[in-house]
Amino acid sequence: MQSAHSLTTRNLRRLGIALLLSLLLHVLPFVSLPDFAQKRPSTAAPIVAELRPPAPKPPPADLPLTMPEQPKPRSEPPPPPTAKAARSQPNKARPWTEVVRQHLKQLDAAGQFYPAEAIAQGQQGEVLVLIIVDESGTVVAARVEQGSGYPLLDAAALRAVRSLRSLPSDAPREAVLPVRFRLK
Repeated sequence: MQSAHSLTTRNLRRLGIALLLSLLLHVLPFVSLPDFAQKRPSTAAPIVAELRPPAPKPPPADLPLTMPEQPKPRSEPPPPPTAKAARSQPNKARPWTEVVRQHLKQLDAAGQFYPAEAIAQGQQGEVLVLIIVDESGTVVAARVEQGSGYPLLDAAALRAVRSLRSLPSDAPREAVLPVRFRLK
């Protein structure tokens, strides 16, 4: 049987060794050790970087509200169109911006344009949406170029623009559309 004195002495030695090892591990990162590896001169050219200001983006062009009237050749005046004939004519007579405006009005009338949650929160603003249109006049890609500051309105603008179909042939293949949300 060992005495109580020998047990505490042994424990004190172990504790002292543990403290000494801990101290060495904590001091080691601050001690510089000699570098035994051979130093080789670097043959790589230094990397040079310079910061340049971003190129200014041209402001998005506003869409024309109306197309200029084309002079018509003089001939007999056509008979006044009947209501049925006016409905059967496709959107060819209207500029593509008018088709877009009409589509957004239809969505608004159906309650699918302005999110009810955004109306309840009093959110309004303008979203600039870049669209890419294919040959058939369908929007195949759209992204927010400049947001309104409200994610609800930005998402609603993307949904509305992505639902465009059958744009007239005068529609550009790429355009920035301003989509405005205004409370009445």
